[in-house]
Amino acid sequence: MLKTSTLLAKFARLFPKRLAKKYHDYVGLMTGKLPKTIQKVYLALDLEPMHLQDILKFKPDVVLTHHPFIYGTRARVLKYDVMKRNLVEALDRARIPVYSLHTNFDEGQGGMNDALALALKLKDIHSLPNCEIGRGGTLAKPMSIHQFAKWAKQVLKAEYGLLVAKGKNMVNKVALVGGGGSRDVMHAIQADYDVFISGDFPHHIRRLVVNHHFNYLDLPHEIEEIFLPTMSELLRSLDPQLTIVCAPNQEQAEVI
Repeated sequence: MLKTSTLLAKFARLFPKRLAKKYHDYVGLMTGKLPKTIQKVYLALDLEPMHLQDILKFKPDVVLTHHPFIYGTRARVLKYDVMKRNLVEALDRARIPVYSLHTNFDEGQGGMNDALALALKLKDIHSLPNCEIGRGGTLAKPMSIHQFAKWAKQVLKAEYGLLVAKGKNMVNKVALVGGGGSRDVMHAIQADYDVFISGDFPHHIRRLVVNHHFNYLDLPHEIEEIFLPTMSELLRSLDPQLTIVCAPNQEQAEVI
C-alpha cells in the first residue's frame, strides 16, 4: 500500500499548492478525510454525478480530480448547487475523500502542459517567457499551419477544433496552455511563436489574434483528459501495485 504521506510529499514537490492561481483556483482536499494508506484510486478530469455509481461500487481510498470538485468556498457552492451537494453527501456517507489538483498541476513539473507538449513530440520544452504555466517547444519537422492543426487535433484526441490561421504559413515553434489560456496568448505572440494551442477563447481574444496576424488553434477543454494517464503513471511510479480506475471519457459537443 502507498502511504498517503508519501503521495502528498510527491505532490508538494512537483505540484505545490503555491502554484495554484490565486484569482480563481481551489486545490487540495475537497471533501472527506484522507486515509493513512492508499491502495485503490479513482481518477477523473471532472467528478460528476455520472461517476457516482462506479465510485461507490469500486470503493476507492481516494478520488483524484484535475478540475476542482468544489469550485469555490464549500459553504457557498453547496448552498446553491443542489446536484453538487447531493454528490458530496453521498461521498461523505461512503467515507470517500476527494482531492483536486488544478493549476498547480498545469504549471508543475511533469504536469498537464508538459504532458501535452510531450504528446506533440515537441523538442526543447520550456516555460513560456513571463508565463510559467505555459509551455513552448519546437517541432521535429516544420509543417504547414493546416497540416499541423489536423495533426495536433488527432494527437491530442480532440473531436473538433477551431483554427484561426492568420499568421505564418509554416509552423515550427509551438506554444500551448491546456484548458482556457486566453490570458496567456500575448506571451506567445510577443515571444514570436508560430502558433498557440489552448481553448475557450472568447470572441474579442480571437479578434486580438487576427489583428496580430497570428495562428491560434482552439482545442476543447477535454484534451486535458491527458491528466488520467499522466497521473496514473505518476502513481504507479510510487507503487506499481495500486489499483487505478479512470473515469470514462467525458461527452463532448456534437460536431454538426
